[in-house]
Amino acid sequence: MKPTLIRPAPPRAAQGAVATPIMPSVVYAADDPDALDAIYEGRAQGHTYSREGHPNAAALARAIDAMEHATGGLVTGSGMAAVTAVLLGLCTSGDHVIGGDALYGRSLRMMADDLPRLGIATTLVDTGDVDAVRAAIRPETRMILCEIVSNPTLRLADLDGLAELAQQTGVLLVVDNTFTTPRAVQPLRRGADIVLHSVTKLLSGHSDAMLGYVAARNPELQRQIYDFATTTGLTPSPFDCWLAERGLATFHLRFERAQDTARILADHLAAQPGVTRVLYPTRPDHPDHNRAQALLDGQGCNMVSFVIPGGRAQTNAFARAADGIAFAPTLGDVGTTLSHPASSSHRSLSAERRAELGMPEGFFRVSVGLEDPEALTGIFDRALTAATAD
Repeated sequence: MKPTLIRPAPPRAAQGAVATPIMPSVVYAADDPDALDAIYEGRAQGHTYSREGHPNAAALARAIDAMEHATGGLVTGSGMAAVTAVLLGLCTSGDHVIGGDALYGRSLRMMADDLPRLGIATTLVDTGDVDAVRAAIRPETRMILCEIVSNPTLRLADLDGLAELAQQTGVLLVVDNTFTTPRAVQPLRRGADIVLHSVTKLLSGHSDAMLGYVAARNPELQRQIYDFATTTGLTPSPFDCWLAERGLATFHLRFERAQDTARILADHLAAQPGVTRVLYPTRPDHPDHNRAQALLDGQGCNMVSFVIPGGRAQTNAFARAADGIAFAPTLGDVGTTLSHPASSSHRSLSAERRAELGMPEGFFRVSVGLEDPEALTGIFDRALTAATAD
């Protein structure tokens, strides 16, 4: 008789693990059909097939739920997967969606190209102007999608005004809270219907896990989002979920340190002759300063944007001379990163359209990390010198 592998039952620990274990199993066994029915019908806790959920995703979702004052949130394979799950999970052909005109580049692309192709009409407006949003609402408008702080222009949506408008009209308010994070504001507590994140960024915080998150106040809406995400395979990796849950343990410390340094960097850049504009929410010269004070309770978060004069030669010189700062289209890492929207997140827009949105060729976005502030400002000074050299 040929030897046959009989898989043993997993060992049961006498004591619980302090750290969440990584559980990469694709499938989970049930005792019998009745037990499987109980799991699928919500009468018992458990997992079936990992595309439909797994322990590491559930642990991470519970942690973010607690931060966002949410219940039953869903972790997805990326931030854009979360955006997609909301837009396509809740909208059908003939619906209309209003989006902020300064959304993340791929969100803008979805609004401009993908939704119309599927029969979902879209309108882009300034979500800091509630009257403009009100004027854009149609009888078939299904939702408003906004970022509290826009990427990368750092303009603030009128969240309270939008929540009131959504309640008056029955339109869903969907808030991307990636930049601000629940450390600064919890959208569901301010009247939003749905909150979503690119967990890849500050929440995870180490540029080694790609994930998204979405939670709806209404359980039926959450079920629709979950069903679409499960059907289309927007499932996250257990290992990435484990990494992100690990990162959350230091999130509040990372956020506060990076925010403090961002304030210092913004003020420093504003004093340099080689910088024509600096955007940071707590600065008095920020166009939405008063709203930022009220909405973010005086916090500015970790993102700084600024403009240098000149064209591609100057931006190339600046990026090359910023030795010690990663030139990379990401944010929220423990190390400071530098992004150039014209060559990354907003490259699909024309130069004229980027200029209209306040992003000329010399526009840079900085995700401030955990470096010593003095060392960081020194790097920027050297890069500015290189950019302005003859």
